[in-house]
Amino acid sequence: MSFGVKKQENVEMQNRRWLGVMAVGLVLVVALGGGCKKKKTMGSGMGDDNIGGIMGSGMMDGEGGGLAGRPDGVTEMAGQFVPVYFDYDSSQVNDAERSKCEMVAEYLRSNAAVGVIVEGHCDERGSSEYNLALGERRALAVRAFLVGLGVDGARIQTKSFGEEKPVCFEHDDSCWSKNRRGEFVLFQ
Repeated sequence: MSFGVKKQENVEMQNRRWLGVMAVGLVLVVALGGGCKKKKTMGSGMGDDNIGGIMGSGMMDGEGGGLAGRPDGVTEMAGQFVPVYFDYDSSQVNDAERSKCEMVAEYLRSNAAVGVIVEGHCDERGSSEYNLALGERRALAVRAFLVGLGVDGARIQTKSFGEEKPVCFEHDDSCWSKNRRGEFVLFQ
């Protein structure tokens, strides 16, 4: 009888070992598979070297050109203004950034056939959902500022990219500050 009990204990021990190995394997698969991050693509390459001026990148969003939400047959114009930068977790247009909005407003008031899309961007910190909402708040804050400067709100569209289109890929405050921005895309 003791041999039968010993054999049963041995089988139970092997089963527990097998279950333990399976549990560890499952945890590793979930941990490694769930930790993968989507590949980030290169942004527009805008840096500090043109702050306060007009950039001529003419970058377009989407496949084949144009921005979502823009009427068909409308073409994007080269000569974008430099971005407005935001503080961490903020959608308030700072005093230091207002002159950039004033340049855009002046241009739009002088060129009635031109519209603008304000794109809101964020750094990588925070969830995708939170950053999309923050990017939208940033775009809307810039839009409100432009309307306050006399630009017809019907000529201003907003779009949020959240953290999806960084211009800097390092993981430090200096880089993150470049990704917290509102960009201007002019179209006619």
